[in-house]
Amino acid sequence: MLAFPSVQLLDVTGPLQVFASANDLVAEAGGTAPYAIRLVAKGGLGVTASAGLQLAAGPLPPLGTALDTLMVAGGQGVEAAAADPTLVDWLRGRAGQARRVASVCTGAFLLAASGVLDGRRAVTHWSFCADLARRFPAIRVEGDPIFVQDGPVWTSAGVTAGIDLALALVEQDLGRTVALAVARYLVVFLKRPGGQAQFSATLSLQAAEDKFGALHNWIGEHLADDLSLPILASRAGMSERSFSRHYAAATGLTPTRAVERLRVEAARRLLSESRLPVKRISRQCGFGSEETMRRSFLRLLAATPQDYRARFGA
Repeated sequence: MLAFPSVQLLDVTGPLQVFASANDLVAEAGGTAPYAIRLVAKGGLGVTASAGLQLAAGPLPPLGTALDTLMVAGGQGVEAAAADPTLVDWLRGRAGQARRVASVCTGAFLLAASGVLDGRRAVTHWSFCADLARRFPAIRVEGDPIFVQDGPVWTSAGVTAGIDLALALVEQDLGRTVALAVARYLVVFLKRPGGQAQFSATLSLQAAEDKFGALHNWIGEHLADDLSLPILASRAGMSERSFSRHYAAATGLTPTRAVERLRVEAARRLLSESRLPVKRISRQCGFGSEETMRRSFLRLLAATPQDYRARFGA
């Protein structure tokens, strides 16, 4: 794991704890710890994270020394790190020798500066995706997924998504059983698929929870039912006109668009986590037909349900 001054603390400790816990669980089962974990930084004198905690780090390993996985953390100091030619040259050389390379959050900017992401799909924290795409046009930035794998190069979204990425790497190395055991031990999501939105529809509606929280909970439990404007207005105890006005003011969305986003989010989850037929998912999530779901996916995700499953299905 490569760190630098003002690195984001959780970008470092979150993923490394996943690998450390995998070591512990494998050792407890009588096996040999699969990972040798090293935190490195330029100069090898340790770095101070943006949270103020001092991290002990070793020096940058020279070219040619054994390396399996190279991970790059993100944080406030990533701009200075990406402007350091010595560090960028080292990263470029070591990335070419690694079996796989990964970045956490804004660590993607450091990978981008080294050219590792050129011609590849990548993601970073949702608030920096537009900047990454503007500054590095050779990268195909995808602003929505939790993490993206493009060949041997992995990138993850904001902060805690580095844990999801690390769990995916453990699954690739040691199998799903070990990855799930690590997730359970750390009390995190068992395994969020890479295609799960890093900024969900449910989360985006939480700003209106005081006024419409009960309604949103009800919608989530009745996605397959009639959720037309008259039904929702009646449920909220308002006239249709008053409900439409107050709902748009609270959420920034019309009720119809909010329902569509919630249905798409539920469908994405089923597409990535189950093998249910697309037709059944469309009915279960309230679209009524595959074609209606397809149009919603194209409008919101620029991908068909089949394409989404092919990319992110378990």
